[in-house]
Amino acid sequence: MAFWVYILKCADGRYYTGHTDDLERRIGEHQAGGFCAFTSKRRPITLMWNQPFATRIEALESERRIKPWPRAKKEALIREDWAALSHFSRPPRERPSTSLGTNGGGDGNPPGGNP
Repeated sequence: MAFWVYILKCADGRYYTGHTDDLERRIGEHQAGGFCAFTSKRRPITLMWNQPFATRIEALESERRIKPWPRAKKEALIREDWAALSHFSRPPRERPSTSLGTNGGGDGNPPGGNP
């Protein structure tokens, strides 16, 4: 049996992170409403990212790591932008300054992608 961690984008632009043992069923529940207070008030939802795991504990641990991430880091994961994901994994005080274009591509964006 496989387990999945997933990220949904809600109609209001917010992200929801969860895990399940039946991805298709769970997405249908989120879309129908009534199964999750957060997504029920923010439908329709769109599946943005998912990853399978061999065990429920692995999926749960991954969900718990991803859930508190800031928006920019979740979007880097969704885009599979590993340079930006690495950038946003560092504490803000340890990140190179990109606001003046002095590091990276000179466009003020984090390395490897758009903001």
